[in-house]
Amino acid sequence: MQVAAVIVDVPSRQTDRPFSYLIGSELTDKVAVGMRVIVPFGRGNRLIQGFVIGITQKPAVETSKLKKINEVQDLVPVLNAEMLALADWLAISTFSFKISCLQSMIPNGLRGKSEKKLRLVSLEQVDPVVRKFFDGKNEQILQPSKTSAETFKKLQKARAAGKIELIYQVKDQAKPKKVRIVSNLLTTFQAEKLKKKQRANAHQLIHLLDFLADHPQIMIQQSVLADRFEISPTAIRSAVEKKWLKISNQVVKRTTYDPQKITATTAKKLTMDQQQVYQSIVTTIQQKKAVPFLLEGVTGSGKTEIYLQLMAAAIEQQQAALLLVPEISLTPQMVAQVVGRFGKQVALLHSGLSIGERLDEWRRIEDGTATIIVGARSAVFAPIKNLGIIILDEEHESSYAQDSMPRYHARDVALWRSRYHHCPVVLGSATPALESRARAQKGVYHWLRLPQRINTRPLPTVALVDMRQAVTQSHDADFSNELLTAIKDRLQKHEQIILLLNRRGYASFMMCRQCGFVLKCPNCDISLTLHKDQRLMKCHYCGHEEPIPVKCPACGNSKIRFYGTGTQKIQEKLQHYFPTARILRMDVDTTRRKGAHQQILQRFGRHQADILLGTQMIAKGLDYPEVTLVGVLNADTSLSLPDFRASEQTFQLLTQVSGRAGRAEKEGKVVIQTFNPQHYALQFAKTQDYEQFYAYEMHLRHQGDYPPYYFTIQLAANAVSEQAAIKYLFKIMQELKTKLSPEAKLLGPVPQMILRIKNQYRYHLIIKFKHEPQLMEYLHHLLETSQRQKNVQLIIIREPMSFI
Repeated sequence: MQVAAVIVDVPSRQTDRPFSYLIGSELTDKVAVGMRVIVPFGRGNRLIQGFVIGITQKPAVETSKLKKINEVQDLVPVLNAEMLALADWLAISTFSFKISCLQSMIPNGLRGKSEKKLRLVSLEQVDPVVRKFFDGKNEQILQPSKTSAETFKKLQKARAAGKIELIYQVKDQAKPKKVRIVSNLLTTFQAEKLKKKQRANAHQLIHLLDFLADHPQIMIQQSVLADRFEISPTAIRSAVEKKWLKISNQVVKRTTYDPQKITATTAKKLTMDQQQVYQSIVTTIQQKKAVPFLLEGVTGSGKTEIYLQLMAAAIEQQQAALLLVPEISLTPQMVAQVVGRFGKQVALLHSGLSIGERLDEWRRIEDGTATIIVGARSAVFAPIKNLGIIILDEEHESSYAQDSMPRYHARDVALWRSRYHHCPVVLGSATPALESRARAQKGVYHWLRLPQRINTRPLPTVALVDMRQAVTQSHDADFSNELLTAIKDRLQKHEQIILLLNRRGYASFMMCRQCGFVLKCPNCDISLTLHKDQRLMKCHYCGHEEPIPVKCPACGNSKIRFYGTGTQKIQEKLQHYFPTARILRMDVDTTRRKGAHQQILQRFGRHQADILLGTQMIAKGLDYPEVTLVGVLNADTSLSLPDFRASEQTFQLLTQVSGRAGRAEKEGKVVIQTFNPQHYALQFAKTQDYEQFYAYEMHLRHQGDYPPYYFTIQLAANAVSEQAAIKYLFKIMQELKTKLSPEAKLLGPVPQMILRIKNQYRYHLIIKFKHEPQLMEYLHHLLETSQRQKNVQLIIIREPMSFI
């Protein structure tokens, strides 16, 4: 008897281990390591999904006590040896459940969705309420939320009496895409003969017969026949009835882009600087060496062209290439460049795709059809069998860090896969993370630089506008006269403008001027944001929504006002100042629909809009030759956050968005509005001098004992009771003092910046250390014992991106 070791889909510390299941004779030679299986679990033997991570011939336990695998979900394994090894490393290094790591490596469409079904066993002496529930059917899906309490009790009683049984079914979430295929049943001679018999006014049928005469034995999608060849559905139905055509369903792979709509490109001649960078990296591809490179290149220095040529070099070696971008908003332009160079061998993986599209792209990668993969953070787990190069564009971006289990950083996973495949990793950025830049300085990363733009154009001039004086002159807290004048000038020249405001919505909060009441979220310690176009007050943390109040809920007075500025409000103001300007807004609210990112950027790229207004998603990667002005409405938004990375992130954001201006022949200008013009991050952003900023910021980090001089770990406790969270963390702090050396530092426990989210109180404790041999062992032990804390959830985050 074979026995399979299965990790079951029950994410908890008690079940975070393999369970043994018998492989029945009917499944012999059908089960393999890396496959998904359906297994009974728990006392009720409910069916759940699991992953086979090992198979033994001689089990260590008595086989009569083991349950059998119920069903195998795959013909071939969905996880290979590399992914299983990566999951082991990820679970340990990120303090995560093994099942969470395994599931993060497969598309959502392959994650089992459990469905409860009730089956009627006997009709004898069945309660009328139960009969009504089944409605003449033998089986019925159980939806507790839609079932009345009375019916639910009757069903429970009938199950206890053996009249009905409960069945669990686990299904893949993605279904195959089927299209209607039209087959021509006529020869050319038959089609011509039938054409002569048609009435003169039967234009559609004659048109169809002409097509069939010209295309004997053709098989074509019905939608293509209707759209491209303008043959009506009525004519197609009539032809089917007359036996001219046959319609059948066919499973097809979904497409995420149309190569015919993307202009093909060829490799450009590299500058001397680009050629040196390319040669340094391409040698390691050819020699199959796992070398990490930090490519520091100013905005517009031609990093993307180097990426494309390095990917081409990997293809020449019959290897695959992986390109990661931090935001799905960057993928339309990047995809156009990559597909333009490599065509149909490109696959996309990002959250903007449907479940089915992601699954089909994942399959193309898994079977080797696609060898160039472009995607956001989770694409780092793409099932590539022979990696030749991994590239992280804008490697400094915090969106590469996953904020839910498993809490990994794509950079770390990329470096792990690099070592596994013996291939280079390229970390590219105009403003690298301080940790990456420090590693390059120490020789951990191989440091490469592109100090100039490829067209030798100068970087745009940057003006810092002191809003303390500007507000008194313009009488508008959002727009200085200097920025309004610059916008007007660019509009008159028919040039384009990008405006950055790092806050969506219409206004930050509502306050009553009579009693001072601020409308807050009932679940979180945060004020609700006004979304005027949707006529709602929204919480950006838990999703709570409620109508815009007309009167103050506290005192009933109508003197309520909305304070702060969001992208909606700025759009209104812009339309007021420049009535003829064509304005596009790009934020979370306007890009919810599938393909919205691409549509907005395509319209802007065709110069169908003059101003692109948006949040951080427009700050990086975009390349439009007609953009000559970039405006930052409030540079202090991120600068004011109580976090040690605030200055670094502000400098990076401003440098990145400044780089969108003047990328072609026309001169670029940047206007940054701020109430803190003397702040060092803004002063260095003005000169766009990363190296000077790096030196200054590293000095401050050294004085404050912050990364990269110290490693950090965050212990967060969430609880319904505030006292429970505090008490638990104080207990951990006392234990840590006995485990850590005097060189280590403990900060806290203190409340997180937003104390309560989704009715959970949030406290945390920060550990700063250089070398603590006992720490990791203690933290893993702490995770094991944390399950006993029924009222407190413990989260351990290695190298958190933020302390707030």
